[in-house]
Amino acid sequence: DKVIRVVPESERETQILRAAFNRLKVDLWQPSSPFHIVEGAVADVRVPQNATRSLLPFLQQANIPYTILISDLQQAIENQTAGRSRRSRRSLPGYNYEVYHSLEEIEDWMLYLNRTYSDLVHMFSVGKSYEGRPLYVLKLGKRSRPYKKAVWIDCGIHAREWIGPAFCQWFVKEALQTYQTDPDMRKMLTQLYFYIMPVFNVDGYHFSWTNDRFWRKTRSKNMRFHCHGVDANRNWKVKWCDEGASLHPCDDTYCGPFPESEPEVKAVAHFLRKHRKQIKAYLSFHAYAQMLLYPYSYKYATIPNFNCVESAAYNAVNALQSAYGVRYRYGPASSTLYVSSGSSMDWAYKNGIPYAFAFELRDTGHFGFLLPEMLIKPTCTETMLAVKNITLHLLKKCH
Repeated sequence: DKVIRVVPESERETQILRAAFNRLKVDLWQPSSPFHIVEGAVADVRVPQNATRSLLPFLQQANIPYTILISDLQQAIENQTAGRSRRSRRSLPGYNYEVYHSLEEIEDWMLYLNRTYSDLVHMFSVGKSYEGRPLYVLKLGKRSRPYKKAVWIDCGIHAREWIGPAFCQWFVKEALQTYQTDPDMRKMLTQLYFYIMPVFNVDGYHFSWTNDRFWRKTRSKNMRFHCHGVDANRNWKVKWCDEGASLHPCDDTYCGPFPESEPEVKAVAHFLRKHRKQIKAYLSFHAYAQMLLYPYSYKYATIPNFNCVESAAYNAVNALQSAYGVRYRYGPASSTLYVSSGSSMDWAYKNGIPYAFAFELRDTGHFGFLLPEMLIKPTCTETMLAVKNITLHLLKKCH
């Protein structure tokens, strides 16, 4: 298998690519559906070995240039997790935050923190997944007063975006390790609670470790079609199944049979609704594109508190860049990325959470979903600066 990049340079090329990718049912990495392929924007496609013989000559005949991003995908997967089999099951005090962890390892780690840092960490479950796994959340913060504002952070809505869960774990580590020494972190944990969900789509994440590294959706079964899963970021009750979502159960952007059909989405939506007065920010972590997005996703329009959100995004992106010079684009999701309906970020915003952001972490396609473990640390370090920046912005009054 290979991953190739195509940039259509005319309306004709755009139409040809949309049709070909639709017909061949290729795995689009960027954008998430053929519908979003537009003139002048990159399309990254995973081409299975058996389709290479048909697709690449087809592109050459149509005079559409392409570049090969990853020439041997299997090799790239093996490179990413090279040390995995040799890695000893380390004791938790020596937990390695610079490698990717399986669902079991992440759950053991959460249980360990819950026991070890009982003054700052409280672990609970908001429900069960389709396959019956608990949906764990860590509540992080000093129990300094009965009522505190809160920030919600989730990672891993899309199973194959492994850098997301890695960041959620990194955030918790940083909070616990620097709480004593860093006045900003102390202020954040004293004045706020953080609800952190390291793996939103637990079934899908588990499946991406055991069966298909590039699985994106949940794992619910569809009776009429023999396809599994719903895009958990198209399943929310906000302009559900409109533009940028698919009605076909086999598509990667399938919106589901109805809003909140997925138990994972339903459970989180229920929790957020219940705490909507307390939660002031919603942050969701995805990959890849190096962007910081805010509402709306489903339409081209300016949000009412645009100035506050825009300045928070601007400052966050600058803080992020200060670490390694990595530039993030930022702006409304619809115009910065593409229009998509039924997203968690739009839903959070519509339900009264004033600061709703979606991060698209590294990189911009060189590794795509296979970001090597050696890039976990720099990616998380710079992202941490952005998140702290947004959080401190929240604590100041914005008019």
